[in-house]
Amino acid sequence: MDTIIGKEELLEEAGSLIRAGQLVAFPTETVYGLGADATNEKAVASIFEAKGRPQDNPLIVHIASADELKNVAREVPESAYELMSIFSPGPLTIVLKKQNGIPKITTGGLDTVGIRIPDHPLALKLIRSAGVPVAAPSANRSGRISPTEAEHVYEDMRGRIPMILDGGKTRVGIESTVLDLTKETPIILRPGAVTAEMLAPFLGKVKTKGGEVLVAEAPGMKYRHYAPVCPASGVKDARTAKEIYNRQLSAGRHPVIIAGEELLRDVPGQYAVLSLGSSPESAMGSLFSSLRKAEKVYDFILLQWFDAEEYASLQNRIEKACGGNCF
Repeated sequence: MDTIIGKEELLEEAGSLIRAGQLVAFPTETVYGLGADATNEKAVASIFEAKGRPQDNPLIVHIASADELKNVAREVPESAYELMSIFSPGPLTIVLKKQNGIPKITTGGLDTVGIRIPDHPLALKLIRSAGVPVAAPSANRSGRISPTEAEHVYEDMRGRIPMILDGGKTRVGIESTVLDLTKETPIILRPGAVTAEMLAPFLGKVKTKGGEVLVAEAPGMKYRHYAPVCPASGVKDARTAKEIYNRQLSAGRHPVIIAGEELLRDVPGQYAVLSLGSSPESAMGSLFSSLRKAEKVYDFILLQWFDAEEYASLQNRIEKACGGNCF
């Protein structure tokens, strides 16, 4: 299969492909998604096949407006509409009870479905052109680094999907917050750019999922994600980063340190480094692209672990990228 890359000029064809049960990768504000008709079991099955994704790992369903919620979910609480009016379009996925028209292959066998409105003009135009809700995980091979540019999608999906819509580099850089509204107390199943502190004024109380995950209630919970092809380990300070770097260098490896500017100020110029910037927003926006850049050149990655609460969503991805390993 040939995979073509194009921009807005391909929108009509992209919508036709989705309606025909085919796959289209498209940009959102978070990462690129791999989209199919969420109501078409065969089309959704092709997402799992193309990605090599476990079928108990649910997909997020993308819609173009809150008016479409009732087509995807049932028993929709007023809080869902209120949150969408405030945080959507944007990086917030709301988990609700699914409509019968959404097959269980889309939801990983669950009776609930994650729904969001992406904040990217090409994504919204694609959904409207397709005329159906679009199920879409990140557009990468399962377990790999999420794509934040069309070229990243092409690296993983060339020959596996017919089309990639190129909308440039994504703005947020990590996947959406997943909030379960089916519980008595709303619970964040996956952290993202929309934090518990941002949600609490509208919900009163918000929990955050913790502990061992036996059932994947949302994407990114149960399986390893965001993994580079080379070994990656976390480091908490510049001293440790330099020690491990030099040890790897002596062992014949070519390491790199990926970290924020504050840590890198204590790392001498002869060390190979990639900067995540000086804020949570810049770090989120550059993490996945930095990992993809690093794995092409280096064979051991030292990735900063962040303790500050404002980096919690980023740290969630870092721990999974490192397989939980930290020096």
